[in-house]
Amino acid sequence: MKLQFFKYQGTGNDFVVMDNRQHIFPKNDTSLVAHLCDRRFGIGADGLLLLENDNMSDFRMVYFNADGAEGSMCGNGGRCLVAFANHLGVVGEEAVFNAVDGLHHASVNGNIVNLKMVDVDEIHEKGNYSFLNTGSPHHVQLVKDLEHFDVYKEGKKLRYGLYGQSGSNINFVEQLDDDTFRVRTYERGVEDETLSCGTGVTAVALAMHRLGKTTAKNVNIKTRGGDLTIGFEEQGGKYSNVFLKGPADQVFKGEVECSI
Repeated sequence: MKLQFFKYQGTGNDFVVMDNRQHIFPKNDTSLVAHLCDRRFGIGADGLLLLENDNMSDFRMVYFNADGAEGSMCGNGGRCLVAFANHLGVVGEEAVFNAVDGLHHASVNGNIVNLKMVDVDEIHEKGNYSFLNTGSPHHVQLVKDLEHFDVYKEGKKLRYGLYGQSGSNINFVEQLDDDTFRVRTYERGVEDETLSCGTGVTAVALAMHRLGKTTAKNVNIKTRGGDLTIGFEEQGGKYSNVFLKGPADQVFKGEVECSI
């Protein structure tokens, strides 16, 4: 059977995207998801996104990691799926969709998608790093000379050694000025460095604010795949109205032959 797919990327975080409102895609086939995401034998992506019908909102987001397992919230994936829904005419300039961590509001302006993330009530400070959940778990650690830092080696070591099999995403950070940070992320599920991670840069912005590294309520993040902005409100150590803003672009579309 031939399945139509689209390829989207948000600051280099790339996804295979499919319209699954007719429930055609076999979601329990983890090997198929992993095959489609394989960069040598499949289409190639950091993950796979399905757009489905939802009774509570404009659509439901289903996200799979590149290893085929269903994942936690993906910020750049959410922004890409909003752009896809806009392309299909499912939503206009405003959208509300359901994801694994609840309802999300978003707005579309050209190729810029502004996505509301979950509120964050707890940020754990653990000596030289912070840990928090922004829809996915994130380790945030300041380092020197990030450009030459071995993200794969050190990220893998922390991902398994500190957090076990369930794991955490690992973010390494370098401050550039009062409101700007450079970030590189090792993502669980991908098990490698990605060019960008939406929940990761969100975690970095909030952690840096909590640590007093910035007083800005709009934090600029530079990833290897592009620039993102995180806006938020803070009161009593709790963060609300957290928004992740940046580009989301369709790269191409095609068909893939699958045995279903």
